[in-house]
Amino acid sequence: MAALAKAEPGELESAWDQLDIEPEYSWLRQPEFGSTMLRARTGGTGDPFNLGEATMTRCALRLSDGTTGYGFILSRNARHAELAALCDALLQTKEYAAAVENTIIVPITAAQSKRNDEESRRANSTKVDFLAMERGVSLTSKAQYENKGYDKK
Repeated sequence: MAALAKAEPGELESAWDQLDIEPEYSWLRQPEFGSTMLRARTGGTGDPFNLGEATMTRCALRLSDGTTGYGFILSRNARHAELAALCDALLQTKEYAAAVENTIIVPITAAQSKRNDEESRRANSTKVDFLAMERGVSLTSKAQYENKGYDKK
């Protein structure tokens, strides 16, 4: 579900089109917009606090065979929530689970991983070695700092 919720809407729509199925379903809860409270922890591990509210879309549907699927996403995009719910339901069926996994989940997860790696590289390129800055040394890594002998007393 996380992969579907975090997917770019265009990527999910393209992957769905490649699946080339049109399952029959009925709405249990049509897509609706609302807000949810985001919680965080001080310093990432400390006491929880309310960070703020975010807009979300949710829906629930039932396939003709009785399988139920749910879609919850951050943003106001009814189609994205619908596709997430359809994928959730189809992943529970024997007939379509492998196809949905291979056609939708795997490519979307790979794209998300690639985006995360690129973000990490960009963030790491701006990393500053404050220990070296404190001593007035312009070095880019701790290893370079130690190799120059600056850590010796």
